[in-house]
Amino acid sequence: MRVGSGSYIETASQLAIGRNPRILTARTRIYLDHAATTPVLMPAQAAVADGLARWANPSSPHAEGRAARAALEEARGAIAEALGWRHDVILTSGASEAIAIAAARAKVPRRLVGATEHDAVAAAVGGNATILPVDSGGLIDLEALDEALAAGPALVAVQQVNNETGVIQPLAEIFERVRAAGSLLLADCAQGAGKLPLPESDFIAVSAHKLGGPPGIGALLVKDIATLEPSGGQERGYRRGTENLPATKGFAAALQSRAFAEAMPKLTRLRSMVEETIVQEGGIVVAGSSERIATIGGYAMPGVASASQLVQLDLAGFAVSAGSACSSGSLKPSRVLEAMALPQEIAGCVVRVSFGPETSEEEVERFLGEWRRIKSRAKAAA
Repeated sequence: MRVGSGSYIETASQLAIGRNPRILTARTRIYLDHAATTPVLMPAQAAVADGLARWANPSSPHAEGRAARAALEEARGAIAEALGWRHDVILTSGASEAIAIAAARAKVPRRLVGATEHDAVAAAVGGNATILPVDSGGLIDLEALDEALAAGPALVAVQQVNNETGVIQPLAEIFERVRAAGSLLLADCAQGAGKLPLPESDFIAVSAHKLGGPPGIGALLVKDIATLEPSGGQERGYRRGTENLPATKGFAAALQSRAFAEAMPKLTRLRSMVEETIVQEGGIVVAGSSERIATIGGYAMPGVASASQLVQLDLAGFAVSAGSACSSGSLKPSRVLEAMALPQEIAGCVVRVSFGPETSEEEVERFLGEWRRIKSRAKAAA
């Protein structure tokens, strides 16, 4: 804390940081948990600020409300264009709400859900849904899907990218089977939107805070609005609540920046660098033989519990997680890893590392150095 122009007073915390290199400031920390949430990009921050200046309710009939409505619709159009979507866009508070809307109001009687879906999907479809098994690589069992579809029309919920392992589902093939059976597909694209092309699907859930936009905004993309039961209220009668203009503008700006899309080649290289080292050091890449997105990796350090790794990495200045941020605070084993039949002695040692546009090779090298140190300490203590 500076006093005047030439002197300063060292606080107790500053002294502690200076004397203990294990206590790190935010400036020296390395963030590798982008699958949980991403830092808001500068263009998105600027767009949110502009939206805050347009404070009127977009549903109001006066001039101020009409101006806010025009800005909202411009942002909605920008989101659709950036995602390559030519159909309806229902603005929501995030992917979880988008999923809940489709799960509750899709005009088909049954619900099928992949065994490795996000907890929000499992909760939205309810306990009566048919669970679609996956193989050891995390991919949907297509024969089991065909068998379930034969029982009649259903909403089939399968994510584009798994939030814990990065596994990419073959949604083109799945959509063909779903359509041929007279059913509807709901694709959770929270981890893929803005990074990969969107799949063909009847419903798509997306979230801004996974791609550099602000939290609290997302969308349900709907191919045919007639397949969804309306609820009344805003969003053409399909979602109640005042629209969030500032966040919608931030969402659009994040997508238009193409920050993630343009970083994907670099992130592919960095993830390969991580995985080559981890395998060489005796670690395990979860679903390493499956097609996976470059931004997410699940890695096991046999013999060292996930919780122990997280604590040690956090103290050393690295932010990673042990799976979905929505459930990583619990002591329950990962549903995703259980569904993939990963042995518990391995599943209990997995951490998730996820990258963003600004992740650098230097940061990855520092992470790998700390990973080796944790492994060495565990070996020495054994």
